[in-house]
Amino acid sequence: MTDKEYMTGTNRDDIEPGLEVAIVLKKDQPTGNLTYGFVQDILTSSATHHRGIKVRLTDGQVGRVQFINKFEK
Repeated sequence: MTDKEYMTGTNRDDIEPGLEVAIVLKKDQPTGNLTYGFVQDILTSSATHHRGIKVRLTDGQVGRVQFINKFEK
């Protein structure tokens, strides 16, 4: 897809409220199933995290970002 840029979710500076992301929920860590949504809050305070920055989605689910979907302007 040429109109999208996918990024991993290990750098806090790459994530901001409103971004569309794919997260892995705690219960899904063994299977790697992804949940998609939009960031409401960033919960990880450190600049990076090797397993992904922890976020809360607008629907209230919490997990670690695996991919960020950034649309080109």
